[in-house]
Amino acid sequence: MSTGSGPTPPSPDKIPRTERGRKTLRKLLDAAALEFGERGFHDASITGITRRAGVALGTFYTYFDSKDEVFHALVRDLSGLVRDAARHALEGEHDAIGTERAALAAFLAFAREHKEIYRIIDEAEFVDPASFRSHYETTALRIHERLQRGAQSGELRADVSEAHAWAIMGMNVFLGLRYAVWSEDLEPDEIAGIASDLLDRGLASR
Repeated sequence: MSTGSGPTPPSPDKIPRTERGRKTLRKLLDAAALEFGERGFHDASITGITRRAGVALGTFYTYFDSKDEVFHALVRDLSGLVRDAARHALEGEHDAIGTERAALAAFLAFAREHKEIYRIIDEAEFVDPASFRSHYETTALRIHERLQRGAQSGELRADVSEAHAWAIMGMNVFLGLRYAVWSEDLEPDEIAGIASDLLDRGLASR
């Protein structure tokens, strides 16, 4: 995985102070993503994570106290990486509809590289409900803020709402499931173009 905005461990006393420590934490989170993604939360193990990361078992406890704790950190980390992928894609000039198109294409590309995100986020609903809800609420909030900017500029209809943001997020999630996890038979830009055409017809200011 990319380093994104950087992982955040669950407690202040475990924040790595050195670059080496930050790299080790990154390796543990990447290994946890593979372990949980392949085996699921209940069958995954701390030894499986450390083996994948290539570190000693004791190293794990320098950063996390339990399997639950690393899972919690992983959900937050994945959510941050999705956010950063969209942020990088939106650098430069985009109109309101083009912004959503670029954000979706970036998400689809990210999901193709990290298919395990779907299983991990889905399991979070039961293993870590607070992080599950936060992931979707913060994602919807970012979309809503973008839509509001489009409405303020006159590009989008004036009545765009939070519900519109959740509808767009739902579309994006299931497009990712179909065209990033289950198959890759259409390119991300093509899928994003189809979705943005729907948005243009439904949200653009007339």
